[in-house]
Amino acid sequence: MAYADAQSGAIIHYGGSPGTVKLGGVVSKGDAIGISSGVWVRALATVTTVVQLRAVAAEDGATDQEITAYFGIVIMGGRISGATAGGALYVAEGSDSGEYIQAIPTTTGDATTVVGYMLSATIGVITPSFNTDSVA
Repeated sequence: MAYADAQSGAIIHYGGSPGTVKLGGVVSKGDAIGISSGVWVRALATVTTVVQLRAVAAEDGATDQEITAYFGIVIMGGRISGATAGGALYVAEGSDSGEYIQAIPTTTGDATTVVGYMLSATIGVITPSFNTDSVA
């Protein structure tokens, strides 16, 4: 089965260091989120629009809503399938904001920060802000 992040159906088995954030756009439970222009939005690895992961959305939300987000380790299943156990996770690039990928972004200027790893084909460990920001 090929890797996929459905960006829906997230089951958060553990969420560390919860806090409240105000959204600047729509997010889904489990999304990688970061701060841009003072509000929280889906993280994205694409050059010129990079938003580094700083937390994981604990619930769905829309622009101007306040939601709970996890700033510590998150163990999550339900939305990722076909992953390689032990493989690193990165924030997605292109138009897939908020999603996780296993292939490191390669375009010069894309964010290449490791944001977690997979325990199995369907369970991931997300580690917001644990690694230094990096770009290709």
